[in-house]
Amino acid sequence: MEYLIFILAMAGFVLVIFVMEALRARREEKEYVKFLYERYGELNQKDYALERFARMDSYFRRHGQEGQLDDITWNDLGMDEIFRRMNYTLSASGEEYLYYTLRTLKQGGEELGHLEETVRFFGEHPGERVRVQLAARKLGYTGKYSLYDYLDNLDYLGERSNRKNILMDLLFLPLAGMLWVNFSLGIMGIALLVIYNIVSYFKEKGEIDPYITSFSYIMRLIQVCGELEKIDVPVCGGEWEKIKKARGQLQGMSRNSFWVMSPYRGNASGDVLAVVMDYIRMVFHADLIKFNGMLKVLRGHMGDVDDLIQVAGYVETAIAIWIFRRSLEQAGEGREAGEAGNDGRERGVGGPGSSVERVWCVPVFEPEIRLEIREGYHPLLKTPVKNDIAAARGVLLTGSNASGKSTFLKTVAVNSILAQTVHTCTAAEYRAPFFHVYSSMALRDDMESGESYYIVEIKALKRILDAASGGNGTVLCFVDEVLRGTNTVERIAASTQILRSLGGSGILCFAATHDIELTELLQDVFDNYHFEEDVRNGDIFFNYRLKTGKATTRNAIRLLELMGYDRKVIERAAAQAERFAASGVWSLQQG
Repeated sequence: MEYLIFILAMAGFVLVIFVMEALRARREEKEYVKFLYERYGELNQKDYALERFARMDSYFRRHGQEGQLDDITWNDLGMDEIFRRMNYTLSASGEEYLYYTLRTLKQGGEELGHLEETVRFFGEHPGERVRVQLAARKLGYTGKYSLYDYLDNLDYLGERSNRKNILMDLLFLPLAGMLWVNFSLGIMGIALLVIYNIVSYFKEKGEIDPYITSFSYIMRLIQVCGELEKIDVPVCGGEWEKIKKARGQLQGMSRNSFWVMSPYRGNASGDVLAVVMDYIRMVFHADLIKFNGMLKVLRGHMGDVDDLIQVAGYVETAIAIWIFRRSLEQAGEGREAGEAGNDGRERGVGGPGSSVERVWCVPVFEPEIRLEIREGYHPLLKTPVKNDIAAARGVLLTGSNASGKSTFLKTVAVNSILAQTVHTCTAAEYRAPFFHVYSSMALRDDMESGESYYIVEIKALKRILDAASGGNGTVLCFVDEVLRGTNTVERIAASTQILRSLGGSGILCFAATHDIELTELLQDVFDNYHFEEDVRNGDIFFNYRLKTGKATTRNAIRLLELMGYDRKVIERAAAQAERFAASGVWSLQQG
């Protein structure tokens, strides 16, 4: 009787633990759903270690096409930070597809139009959006490697056949029959076969274990895409058809996949059933046989796996774009509330059609080679100063150090990229044609190749000229301090001719320079704009407002004064600069 009570008590304890765990999981799920409905704009804390970024471009590298941003432009503009700012995805597929989207400039309105429809649908249908996000959360991540890294390594497995495994399994039949003829001999034969199968099992198991992660992700991908297909999203009819076709082709992977994909496979879980299943695997090689079958299906349908990744990534990217827009509005609301002193007045935000300040807009694409941005700002700035620009030919920026030239170049460049990738600009209005975007801004010496800064820079500029001469579309380029890596005389001479080339037909160039001489030498092909500062009470202030014309102030020597340099050094430097400005000749005359 005591044993029965003990057993019942233990069973009750296990049941209580099971129920409590189920209730906890359900409570967490409800809280997460509430988070997705109400606090969707809060970025999940993700580890952006180097190894994570090393695999982030896997989808992008395997889907190269004309018009994608090259590495120089991506790095010049700090687009990794823009990606992080927009990364509201919840799976590896969504993350890699968002990265691909930000590096792939669309050259026509059809794709962007469909993307806009999808973004708006999820914005207007929160229920469907949350269902997609919950499915994406189930899909999850692949670890420090991309799924494509695993798929690429399938070749290392070579050709695998089940003939040997099946033959060993079939040998159990005659040995079982031997039990009726000679029991001892039959038992000995079965024992030897079991031992052989177990020993050979662990050798083969070690070969396939590294690939279980990729197979597991693919199985989740098939399951999650099946859930997506059931969500009523009329604008994604084409995507859902692609899912249906791909899942049909991959059915052979799903059938009996539990032999390979069981979470208890090879684990000391203590579950009696799991232990029995493990022994069945070891003796009959059930998981090895199924793995080889799955591998054969997968190798014949890599394109279908790619289609599922593309669709899952696409819908997650559309949702991330919508959340990005809302986050811009929320940031705008916060700024305006602060500016109003939290006086309770109603503040507007920037969706299309808003009659008040707009913090984002859908771009308008026109055939004329002209770029117009109204109230544009950089999306990473917490308190941005907004500027307007309308350029039908090259723009040459001058101004003091730290006055805002580089930030303005990045503002225009980033908005032109966002326009053609995520169909969203951080501006009140954006009008332009479709561009191929290039930059030469944040270059440095290449230590590995032994190339100096100047060599790196002229190569970067040459690639822009080559792209323009290719005749594949209009080039929009950004150059910060052209040829800063060489002497003054040759820099001005070479800069003049290079910028003239960049101001030619089929190119719209934005360039910043400290060489005021260029404003005169290029005034027939470039419009002059500048930023300036104000020195008050022994300090220097910048308003970051773009103004027409060339810069008329300089602050390098003033900054020496503010930093406490010797008064004589400052006075002599100022006098020498004034003499050069008046005569055009450098002189060491003192006094």
